[in-house]
Amino acid sequence: MTKEQELFIAIGKSLVDSVESKLFGKACFKVHGKAFICFFQNEMVFKLNGEVHSQALNLEGAHLFDPSGKKRPMKEWVQVPYKHQEKWTIFAEEALKYVR
Repeated sequence: MTKEQELFIAIGKSLVDSVESKLFGKACFKVHGKAFICFFQNEMVFKLNGEVHSQALNLEGAHLFDPSGKKRPMKEWVQVPYKHQEKWTIFAEEALKYVR
């Protein structure tokens, strides 16, 4: 397991009511059956809206999540590189709030 994946799992398990699951065959965490974070290409992906969505998307290397690779990104989901790991917990908490 990579350090990135270990951090993803630690963050997911630390959030109240989150349950480990799968989204498009990738590791994710859900709350009340709805995915709010997932792990893809050694990066963390967050379902966000509003100002926090813009903040995440404006980070260097961050982009909309496109799990198919066919230029059909999921507009609410932002994929954030490990170099911004210090923000992962904050974004995960915001994603959880949004999905709740």
